[in-house]
Amino acid sequence: MEFVKPRPTGKGPAEWFTGDVWFDVIYAGQEPSRLRTNMVRFAPGAHTYWHHHVLGQTLHVVSGIALIGTRDGTVFEAHPGETVTCPPDEEHWHGATPERFMEHLAMWEGSGGDRPETTWLEQVTDEQYNGPRTGSH
Repeated sequence: MEFVKPRPTGKGPAEWFTGDVWFDVIYAGQEPSRLRTNMVRFAPGAHTYWHHHVLGQTLHVVSGIALIGTRDGTVFEAHPGETVTCPPDEEHWHGATPERFMEHLAMWEGSGGDRPETTWLEQVTDEQYNGPRTGSH
């Protein structure tokens, strides 16, 4: 049994995020574990750039409403208590609505190989961010 020493809260870099985003690393597993878990807090309107994860990603919404966008133009709304999985290598973005803060747990796995865990791409356009929304049902 081991208590993990908390790391200081980090500011999301401008090369990955639009707006103010803060994260706490909850767990960054060392081999053989490859689990990564962050608590991520988005200011109203803040969101990630387009990106994908070599082994996929799971998002669990803790507070606020999360927006999750896909390349086909769909923007999903996810509410507190809802969990969304993004398949391996699916390009997506996620963040807060313009009106409210949002926080989620972001979980993914390290690749264990030569490929990066996360590949960051271009900024999300205003048109993409403001696209029509759909719920989880």
